[in-house]
Amino acid sequence: MAEIRILTESELRQCVGLSRELHDVIAAGFARLADPDVVMPPVLSMDLPAVNGEVDIKTAWLPGVDNFAIKVSPGFFDNPAKGLPSLNGLMVLLDARTGQVAAVMLDNGYLTDMRTAAAGAVAARFLAPEQVHTAGVIGTGLQARLQIEALLLERKVERVLVWGRDAERAERYAAEQSRVLGIPVSVAETAERLVRESQVVITTTPAREPVIRAQWLHPGLHITAMGSDSPLKNELDPQVLGDADVLIVDRLSQSLERGELRTAVSCGVMQAAIELPELSALCAGHHPGRSSQDQVSVCDLTGTGVQDTAIADYALKRALRQGLGASIIS
Repeated sequence: MAEIRILTESELRQCVGLSRELHDVIAAGFARLADPDVVMPPVLSMDLPAVNGEVDIKTAWLPGVDNFAIKVSPGFFDNPAKGLPSLNGLMVLLDARTGQVAAVMLDNGYLTDMRTAAAGAVAARFLAPEQVHTAGVIGTGLQARLQIEALLLERKVERVLVWGRDAERAERYAAEQSRVLGIPVSVAETAERLVRESQVVITTTPAREPVIRAQWLHPGLHITAMGSDSPLKNELDPQVLGDADVLIVDRLSQSLERGELRTAVSCGVMQAAIELPELSALCAGHHPGRSSQDQVSVCDLTGTGVQDTAIADYALKRALRQGLGASIIS
């Protein structure tokens, strides 16, 4: 008979939050991705146009990690009209040695939000310049908030610029985040001005047309693009990738299928057979990352099953130590 721990979103919020410790956990997960024994299948995606929805399923089995996660992420975008959230989801954690179900995490996407922000922080740890006067974020949603909060755990930042297509939401973001972060946050007049004045820029949009142009790049700039996670999305002008001194992806096969690299290859800026370093190489110490403060670096994050397994295993251990959750016997 197996004991299965059931954890709700509110319980997971009590034991997992943004921290340097969480960044270390996600970095360690990426480092293990360099191991040839890792098993991480392609993302399983279902497009459901009849109900204006989509479902993604991600997983990864990592040597040396006690458990592995299978994550189901639905997005049903007519739900707000029904009084329901658009995004939902859960993670099922299985014992890595026996395959027995260890936990069901009814997180409603919370752990995905945390691991996505932590991945951005890991990219900044290895690629952002040491001196960051201004950080810019394009987008005004939840990840726009979390990505900057995570960045501030890795770099000291003096001010933040935000730009979004909805000027009212951008103004609201600036006012709220100035209070939360305790540093000045202001709205940039244009995305171009934001990029030109920032040393770190994070894109957090569902854009299908580029929001950053190659002409805006300047020495010492780092860009983390985390919004493009499906074949329909695109945040960066393909030439941005071609002009970068350092270009890193979280998973080459995924970036070619659903990340910024897909567009750069389709328009001929990059070659389909290109070999690019993955974030795992930086985390495992196999790649130096930024080797000069004047380099332009770009990191394309599409979201990996490794992140889900890393954070779910971490969350279960912390929940058990704190006595959170209910157990059922199967």
